[in-house]
Amino acid sequence: MKKALSLLLALCMLFALAACGSTPAAPAPAEKPAEPPAEEPAPAEEPAPAEEPAPAEEVELIVFAAASMTETLTEIKGLYEAANPGVTITYNFDSSGTLKTQIQEGASCDLFISAAPKQMNALDVSCDEEKNPDKLDFVLQGSRINLLENKVALVVPEGNPKGIDSFDKLVEALKGGEILFAMGNSDVPVGQYTQKILAFYELNEEELAGKGLITYGTNVKEVTTQVSEASVDCGVVYATDAFSAGLTIVDTATKDMCGQVIYPAAVLNVSEHPEAAQAFLDYLTGPEATAVFEGVGFSPAA
Repeated sequence: MKKALSLLLALCMLFALAACGSTPAAPAPAEKPAEPPAEEPAPAEEPAPAEEPAPAEEVELIVFAAASMTETLTEIKGLYEAANPGVTITYNFDSSGTLKTQIQEGASCDLFISAAPKQMNALDVSCDEEKNPDKLDFVLQGSRINLLENKVALVVPEGNPKGIDSFDKLVEALKGGEILFAMGNSDVPVGQYTQKILAFYELNEEELAGKGLITYGTNVKEVTTQVSEASVDCGVVYATDAFSAGLTIVDTATKDMCGQVIYPAAVLNVSEHPEAAQAFLDYLTGPEATAVFEGVGFSPAA
């Protein structure tokens, strides 16, 4: 009996083992590939800072100009420099003859404005031998223009003590030896215009000066000062100088008496800044500068 029970148990175990060996093991689940970590959003790009404009080139323009332009060009300097950062204008005001000599002797100058064509002609190689006997070559060809026209005026001090009210009355008083008259030297334009007026009336300047009836100024400002201070009885200056000094104009010269009073201007070929000089000259012909010139009696050259 015991043997039969043991045999039965052995058979059960055998079937159990067979069942276990015939069942395939379930495959291990495949591992999912690791997902890449989520990318962080790129930070927004900051706009590139705007480029600052390059600083304007520093330029000093040296302008030689007739003394009669002192007030107007000084006002224009402020207007031009305000609109053109980096440009500085340096003036040399004197008689046109003195300025011409300084240029001829090598003074630094970018732009020349004369109170008469004579001094400009003497620096312009395109002029004939009569006007430029030394064949000087300082004018940049193509830049020369007639910039302005002025008037030659007879002026008197406050109160006009000698009653000079016209050129005719001046001539009468000079012939009678009754007055002291102021005029520019013969090497300055205002003096040259005055000489033409004296010649028009057939007066002998040398004889009048010998009698002590004429006193001279090295430029128009000196003549203006003599009249303003009443150290003379009358004088001949430009209308613009009379306006600036507050002097009374009693007469103006006609074209027949002394010709037109033309102010030529030109860039010089010795300029270190010819383009900047030309730009300033162009500005002097524009509406803003013209308004300043006309405010004291200049007019655009015809």
